[in-house]
Amino acid sequence: METIAQQAQVITAQELLKHWMGHRDLTRKVIEAFPEKDFFNFSIGGMRTPAALISELLAIAGPGLRQMVEGGKEPLNEKFEFNGSKARVLELWNKADKEVETLWSKISMERFHDRIVTFGQYEGSIWSSIFYFIDNEIHHRAQLYVYLRALGIAPPPFWERDFGDK
Repeated sequence: METIAQQAQVITAQELLKHWMGHRDLTRKVIEAFPEKDFFNFSIGGMRTPAALISELLAIAGPGLRQMVEGGKEPLNEKFEFNGSKARVLELWNKADKEVETLWSKISMERFHDRIVTFGQYEGSIWSSIFYFIDNEIHHRAQLYVYLRALGIAPPPFWERDFGDK
């Protein structure tokens, strides 16, 4: 009789996706909280506008996962045509969410430790790159929270996220 050792897993791929999507849902709420004019123009101390910060997040999520699934080394492209419309931003955000969920299912558990170079310049594993995408979103969202508070707007509670663990 053969004994098969099982390695305990802290989190599944599906739980990690749910965690990331919880962050993306919260970031969507932060985008929605901005007055349209301020979303495209507000800045403190020469930092990037909310629209510029969100452009970076849009440039990373779907395209980064696409590289993990399909290969290739497309450059980081943060140029989006928002046309001064938050509705357009949210449309692109929702489209990126769908792309993330679709591509995620194509990454097998075995591949999370594969080495990759995202956007032709950032070397790491698939899992470390995904963690960076999440960390970067949290970092940008924190800046957006500061902007909202400076505008006298209470940001959405950061703890109100659905991570699928309830």
